Amino acid sequence: MAYSVEIIGSDRAEELLSLHGGSNYYRQKADINGICIELFTENKDFSDMWSDNFYHMSDHVRSHGRIYCINDGSGLHAEYDMSTYTMFLFDFDYYGWIKSVGLGMAGNILERGHYVYSVHGAAIDVDGKGVTLIAPSKTGKTTQSWGLLRLENSHLISDDWYFVQFGNGRPRITGSERNCYIDADIGDVWEEYKPLVTGVKFDNKGRGIGNVRWVRGDGAVIPKTSMSTVILLKRDPEDPELCREMAVDDALSYLESHDFCNPHQLIRDEASIALRREFFRRYLSECKVYMVNTTSPARETQERIRSLIG
Repeated sequence: MAYSVEIIGSDRAEELLSLHGGSNYYRQKADINGICIELFTENKDFSDMWSDNFYHMSDHVRSHGRIYCINDGSGLHAEYDMSTYTMFLFDFDYYGWIKSVGLGMAGNILERGHYVYSVHGAAIDVDGKGVTLIAPSKTGKTTQSWGLLRLENSHLISDDWYFVQFGNGRPRITGSERNCYIDADIGDVWEEYKPLVTGVKFDNKGRGIGNVRWVRGDGAVIPKTSMSTVILLKRDPEDPELCREMAVDDALSYLESHDFCNPHQLIRDEASIALRREFFRRYLSECKVYMVNTTSPARETQERIRSLIG
């Protein structure tokens, strides 16, 4: 993780609120799978991006979690009071981390007692069946997930983070964001997405909030599906094998060795890691699981992935 998270007690949280709680903040509430996360920031761009990114929560709903963005020159770090789900972000200049903190906080609340679990990955419904791509950074997850969206009868659930519940039948998954946090070069591989960047205000990392409905129509995004196929990605030029089905233990070992492909797990104590391990064991066991090596050109890899999902 590019930033550190220190778990603090209520006394420290009260101290920080007394120092910074009275600032003239923009305030925005987000509905993240039924959890209300409220952002407090003096940066209007962050406020606008948060509003465009997430579903809105009614002002009549009290926030379950709060994020305060503070610029005081103390250096990039975060302090988290778990007793009240209050996060203090110091000197964060990148919206992508802020939105991931919000998702991580909602995930913390949901996994503790609600039996709803987080996956940092892309999820797409293809002709009524869920497909997810889970991968470490820089292995092609975004490129390949947006490539799958070019399929007829495909619908986006989430390109970054989704939630999972178990019950009868296959795992049920729910998306987390209203609009996607896209790269300015999203149309470099799949040209039909070039119109997405029109009118988007990009941040200092070359990313902004885009609405896939602009190019795929109002039905391009749906809220939920059931998961059938898990595709793990890696980029390993030393491995000549480009695709294979995986056993649950092998897939779980890969995920654990890469921090569950989620750098925004805000709580990493032994109990939380054990909970996530058991979640992924069950999740993988209820789906078909494949590993795809993304060393080939993007379009070849896309055809390989499509062949796996039929």
